[in-house]
Amino acid sequence: QVQLVESGGGLVQTGGSLRLSCAASGRTISSYGMGWFRQAPGKEREFVAAIMDWSGTSTDYGDSVQGRFTISRDNAKNTVYLQMNSLKPEDTAVYSCAAGSGVPGRTAHDYYYWGQGTQVTVSS
Repeated sequence: QVQLVESGGGLVQTGGSLRLSCAASGRTISSYGMGWFRQAPGKEREFVAAIMDWSGTSTDYGDSVQGRFTISRDNAKNTVYLQMNSLKPEDTAVYSCAAGSGVPGRTAHDYYYWGQGTQVTVSS
């Protein structure tokens, strides 16, 4: 079992930045691909970013965050990060991290373990 706990959410103004963290416990995540998803009220869950296992050299981003968000991992700390820059009001959502296969995709079915999420609110 892998337990995931997100942190770093909060309220930020348009154009600001936040860095989310996803701390894992129970098992090392070095062999897992890791992803971030978000869900806004009344909307479906949306893929944000994914990073492949171990080296983390291969990443993937949703179209709406490409060029603004960066996913990274620190296997020694068993933690995954999401650096979010140039935030927009439409980025407001609950952000959740997830652990999946070594090469995870963009759908929730690719992931085995999920965190509870952290709220990000971007004011206009």
